[in-house]
Order: sequence, then structure tokens, then C-alpha cells
Amino acid sequence: MKKYTILAALLALSLGSCNKEYLNPSSASQQQVVTSSDGLITLCNGLQARYSTGGLLSVIYNSVAAGGLTTRELNILNVGNIEEYNVSLGAGNVTNSNGVVRNLWTQANLVKANADLVLANANNATDLGTRSGIVAYASVFRALSLGTLAQFFEQAPLTVQENAPFVPRVQLLQNAVAQLETAATQLATNPVSADFNAKIVPGIDLANTIQALIARYSLQAGDYDKALAAAARVNLTSRSVFNFDDNTRNPIFEVAFGNRNVFEPSNVNLGLTGALAPEAGDQRIPFYIRTTPPPLPPAAQPNLGAGFYTANNAPIPVYVPNEMLLIRAEAYARKGDLTNAVIELNRVRTSTAAASFAGTLPTSPPGAGLPPYSGPLTATDILTDILRNRNIELAFQGFRLDDSRRFGRPGPGATGSERNRNFFPYPRTERENNASTPTDPQI
Repeated sequence: MKKYTILAALLALSLGSCNKEYLNPSSASQQQVVTSSDGLITLCNGLQARYSTGGLLSVIYNSVAAGGLTTRELNILNVGNIEEYNVSLGAGNVTNSNGVVRNLWTQANLVKANADLVLANANNATDLGTRSGIVAYASVFRALSLGTLAQFFEQAPLTVQENAPFVPRVQLLQNAVAQLETAATQLATNPVSADFNAKIVPGIDLANTIQALIARYSLQAGDYDKALAAAARVNLTSRSVFNFDDNTRNPIFEVAFGNRNVFEPSNVNLGLTGALAPEAGDQRIPFYIRTTPPPLPPAAQPNLGAGFYTANNAPIPVYVPNEMLLIRAEAYARKGDLTNAVIELNRVRTSTAAASFAGTLPTSPPGAGLPPYSGPLTATDILTDILRNRNIELAFQGFRLDDSRRFGRPGPGATGSERNRNFFPYPRTERENNASTPTDPQI
């Protein structure tokens, strides 16, 4: 991660900020940076830095914390971490001054705004292969940011301007997909240059990641045909990861799973109960949970959390291969094609391949090692098993709140509620600087 260069002045662009420009005579101006290929690639590296590193500030940390604490996937260890604790309580305890909510909103919007800056100036890269790499990379992080906002907020702005108007979350997803499709076309026409590959932070397979994100966000937007097609185009042997080292650290390990101060998994069942509880013998559980802790006194026990968060340099996947199979299973089920839904579901349930390793660190979970689906052949029952497998396959990756809503699980106030909020309030910083900010959702 030594290639990470954070241009603080450029990456501090904010929505609704004042127009004063404080110039540092020893640094490059925005105009200088975006007019060269090297400057644009540096900005691309900055996108990943802001999205994935920085501990408590990173989009990854706040999406994992927000999704897990809202759905009881994660459990607070120290109530002194008041921002996370209030998210775990939910309802009115989550205010528009909450730090997790603020950081999630602000950092995702900053990544998106800077991706837009790169895309608006991509033609300044004269080499077509370098340009296609820049467009693809910026499109990936723009999509990840919009997708994150759509998972936690009812609306968000698409443009960077004074009093930027908000659009519904489905429009955010559709816009992300449209840009990814543009990037995919450009990438197919002009493969990424060696110069781009030599200068970009390694880890992301652009072609497969673009299709994986098209599949993910098309599913969440309800476009099942597009989700099916895109998921089928992903090479399931490919891997895309955010890489880390001791200087740019894995944010979940650094803040939470490397200690017993903030949060850990709720229990060995990942907080799942009833029809969603893991089946006996599921080989993914010991990957995500330390089920056999060392013989230490309770006060010295390690955090229960494992998975992709076991070391400062543990890579975090942008997507895991079986997510694509579960996307296809869900899309088929929602289209009424239950036969194909079960076929795709069983590819996940019966998988036995070991996790893919980079050195000694995994980049995908092991196979579940379960028997084929044997429940009733109804959409309701098949979708329930798909959700159970999503909750396990994608544990601690920030998806559970969005999944809970999409699958119609019991919400706040309902009997057997599985989440304490539906959407988060808009941060106070946005409301004070943007007169277009909508009314906060009640819960």
C-alpha cells in the first residue's frame, strides 16, 4: 500500500462547502493534478485510500458497524463507544449527530465526488488504455459509494452543487449501474495499459469487479434480468481485494476485531435465530467466528470475530464469488423460476472448496459443505434459505440491513424484529449546509 498518496486538499472536497480556496504554494492545484494521466491515477489511488483506510473514518468500517449493529449481527463490548452503542440501540437513539452516521455519509459522498472529478477529466489521459483504466477504477469507487449510501439512507444527492437535490435510493443504484456499464464498454474496447497497472494500487480485477457490482446493485434496484446477466459474466475464480499493510491497516481489525473494546460478533450463530440460524456443520461458521477460543481466562479471550479481519494486513474482498451465485438464486426466485433458483442456491450450499489464500490470508470464505436444499419448493421458503446463506456467506460485510428490508423481515416495532431501524437520519452537517435535505425517516 505504499502507492497510496492522499492529496488532502483534493480529497477534502465537500458537498455544500463554502467557496473559499486556501492555496498551499508547495502543493499541486486541482487543475494541475487532473490534467495529466499520472495526476488522475494518483487521485484514483486516493479514492481507495479514503474508502478503505483510516480506521474509524473509513467507509468500510462505518458500513460494517452500521449494518452489523443495527441488525444484532454485532454486539457492543464497551458502552463507552457511545456512537456505536447508540447505533446498537437504534430507533431514536440514532440522531443526526451520530458519528457513525456522519462518517458513513460524509466519506461515501467525498469518494463519490472525487470519482466524479476523475471521470470529468478522464479524457486528459491521452493513452486510451490508461484512460479506460482510470474510468473503470473511478467508476468502481463511485458505484461502491452510491451503493453504500443506498443501503443506509432513503435518498442522497447525485450532484455536487450548492443545495444539491436529493434523489431516491433506487435512482442512486441505477445511476451507479449506468456508469459501470459505460466503463465496461470502454474497458472492452481499450484494455488497461501497462502504465496504469504499474501505478495503481494492486488488488482489484477491474473487469470482473465491474460486472459483480452491476449484479449487486441491479439486484438491489429490482432489475433481476440485468443482475442475472452480470453475475453470469463474473469469473468465479477471480479475486478483487482491498490490500492493507501495517501503515494502511485493515480498518475492522484495527478498530474492532483486534481487541475487545468496541464490538464483536453477537454469538456463534452470527446473531441469527429461527429459520435463519446456521445449520449444523456449516463450514463457514468457524471461518467467521472463533468457535474454539484458546484456554484463557474470560478477560483475556480474543475477540470472537475472524473472517477477513484477523490482521492489520488482512485483505478485504470487494466481493466474494458466491455472492454472484446467491444473486442469481435470488433473482430467479423473484422471477418465479424456482427450479433455477434452487440450482444456484445448491451451488453455494454444497460447495466444498477451501478458501482462496494470498500467502496465509484468505480472500474468500470456505465452502459451506452442506447438503442440497430439501425444503418446500415455494418462493417464500427458497428465499428464506437464500437469505440465511447470504447472512452467513457475507457476514460482517455491511449487507444485512439492506437484506433485511429487501426480504421483508420483521422491522422495528414488529414481533420478532430483526433490525432496530429501517434507514438512518441525514447527518446534521448535511442539513446545516444543504437546504434540500429531506425530512429524516422516523425510524
